[in-house]
Amino acid sequence: MSAPLPMSAPAFRWGILGAGGIAHKLADAITHYTKSEVVAVAAASGLERAQAFAAETGVPTAYGSYEELVADPDVDIVYVATTHNNHHGPALLAIEAGKHVMVEKAFTQNERQARLVVDAARAKGVFVMEAMWARHLPHMYALREAIARGEIGEVISVQADHGQPISHIERMRNPALAGGALLDLGVYPISFAHDILGVPDAITAVGRLTDTGVDGQVSMVFDYPSMGAQASLTTTMEGKTPCMALIGGTEGYIEIDGTFYNPTTFRVVRLDGTMWEYDGAAPNGFQFEAAEVSRCVAAGLTESPIQPLEQSLEIMRIMDEVRNQIGLIYPDEHGGPGER
Repeated sequence: MSAPLPMSAPAFRWGILGAGGIAHKLADAITHYTKSEVVAVAAASGLERAQAFAAETGVPTAYGSYEELVADPDVDIVYVATTHNNHHGPALLAIEAGKHVMVEKAFTQNERQARLVVDAARAKGVFVMEAMWARHLPHMYALREAIARGEIGEVISVQADHGQPISHIERMRNPALAGGALLDLGVYPISFAHDILGVPDAITAVGRLTDTGVDGQVSMVFDYPSMGAQASLTTTMEGKTPCMALIGGTEGYIEIDGTFYNPTTFRVVRLDGTMWEYDGAAPNGFQFEAAEVSRCVAAGLTESPIQPLEQSLEIMRIMDEVRNQIGLIYPDEHGGPGER
C-alpha cells in the first residue's frame, strides 16, 4: 500500500500546545498540505508568545494557557509540542477535555509517563498517537512493502545514525527539560529499528554524559537472536553524522539516503546485481502524520495502525533501558529512569 495522499484526509480543526520550532513546522504542514486547519495555539510562557506565533502562522486564536485551548469547542485535535519533560501533562489535560491528541516524539520522558497517557486515552475513548512523523512518510511505506515482498530476503541487520551539532541549544543541555541526544535525536534510529525488527531481546548501550548531566552521545546494539538479526544505532548532539540508514538482508540490502527520517530516496540492491530506486521526496513531511490522525479520527479509531500505542510504550521502555545502562537519570526521577 502506498502512503495515502495528505490532501485526501478529512478536514479537522487543530490546536497546538507549545509555540516552538516544531510547532511552526506542523502548522505549516497542516495549513498548506492538508484540508485541515490550525485554529488555536497556546504557550505556557504567556499570551504574548502565543500571539506572536499566531501572527507568524496565520492562526486565528491565541491563548495564554493550555487550559484555555483544550476548553475551546472549536478545537477537534490537540498537538502537544512542549519539551520532553512535559509531554504527558498537557496530553493528559487534552485527553481529560475529550480532545483527540498527537504527542510529539519522544512520546514522553519515560515509560511510566507514557503509560499514564495511554491509560487515560483508553479510559476516555479518544484517539492518541505519538508524532513519529518518519513512520508515515512515503518512502517508509514503500520500504516496508519491499521487505514484505522478500526483495532482500530475511532481514539480518539494521544500521542507523542521527547526529546534529545542537549541544549549544539551552534546552538540549538542560536535564530538567529531559535534554540530551537520546530523546530528541536517538528516538529516530530506535523507532526505525523497532519498525523493522520489533522489540529486541537484549540491549547493550554505552554513552557519554555532558557536564550538565545529559547524554551527549550514545551507541546501542539491539540483539534479536530468534530472528538472527541485530541493530547498530548511534546518536550524538555534539557533531554531524550522515543520518543514513541501512537494512541488510540475506538477498541484498536497502540503503536510505540521509536524512533517513525525512522524505527521501532509497535503493534496493540485490545479490543478483539488480537495483532499483524509490524517490520519496516531498516538502515539509509533517502533513503525512497529521493526515493519519485525521483519517483515524474520522474512522472512529482510537489508535493508529501505523503507530499503535503499544509500540510507543515499547519504544519508551527501550529508551528507559538505554538510559539505565548509561546512567542517565532526570532530576524528577529517583532511583532510575522512570522511577519517582
